[in-house]
Amino acid sequence: MGFRDKFAATAPADTPAGLERIVPQLGDLLAQNQRASALPSWTRAIRARQRGDYRAPLKGRGMEYAESRPYQAGDDIRAIDWRLTARSGKPHTKLFREERERPVYVCVDARAGMSFATRGVFKRVLAARVAALLAWHAVQGGDRIGGVVFSDTTHTELEPERGNLAAVRLFKALIAVEPGSAAPNGHRPAAAALRRLRRLVKPGSLVFVVSDGRDFNAECLTDLAAMARHNDVGVIVVYDEFERTLPLVNHALKLTNGHAELALPATDAATQTAYAARFTARQTGLAKACRDHHILFTSVATAADPLPVLQRFFGAR
Repeated sequence: MGFRDKFAATAPADTPAGLERIVPQLGDLLAQNQRASALPSWTRAIRARQRGDYRAPLKGRGMEYAESRPYQAGDDIRAIDWRLTARSGKPHTKLFREERERPVYVCVDARAGMSFATRGVFKRVLAARVAALLAWHAVQGGDRIGGVVFSDTTHTELEPERGNLAAVRLFKALIAVEPGSAAPNGHRPAAAALRRLRRLVKPGSLVFVVSDGRDFNAECLTDLAAMARHNDVGVIVVYDEFERTLPLVNHALKLTNGHAELALPATDAATQTAYAARFTARQTGLAKACRDHHILFTSVATAADPLPVLQRFFGAR
């Protein structure tokens, strides 16, 4: 029995049809292992920058010195080992290798508001798939994977560890979350989670935050900026099309999660325009704040495949 089969066997065999679109499933997260191999290396962009191709989105400890050898035609002159060249009287080039076992932290939002979608999968499921791709990519690259999973009332911290079991540990934390009801007024679980993540992260790490970005206030941005000073940080916002564009309807609509109903009044063009403008302003503002602090930013819709989004996120060409 292979690794994936071993852990997939722990998932219920009678999973109701469609449940995988609502709640993260272990088998689905394990299946992201093979797909994660299509992601570019964390340090691919750094190597490209050393060749002069394009600017790297990741700045961290991606490359470490390995050795020096005699200069060969075509070597980048920026990699010349000037000290050895001076001592030996002959030009030498520094060689670098990818640094291994870098801590990778994935912070995943599992609040009540993430259990929503009008198409594709729930935001919570999409966030879990994004986290799985990142976790498997870390494992495949020899890095250590850990992170934070938070809901409105719970908070789970995972110290970075290496290997397949570390990825599975994250997946089980994602599945175990019971979103429950929304947080009471005045309670900011996103701010609390990022504050604790900031304390958990060690300098030189990779940090990814996967959330719908709601309630990301000035305090959240301060913590993200602080982490970005000594780490590579990326923010991946998940959203549903309904949150971006309000349908134009001439009668009231009812939304339900199977337990409660929400009445949506009839809309007109002006309401639709204002609704879309608020979403765009929130997304644009968050993207600008990330850019100002050298934080990678992207967004992915619930009906989209997150893999190509992450490929572009890491600068795949």
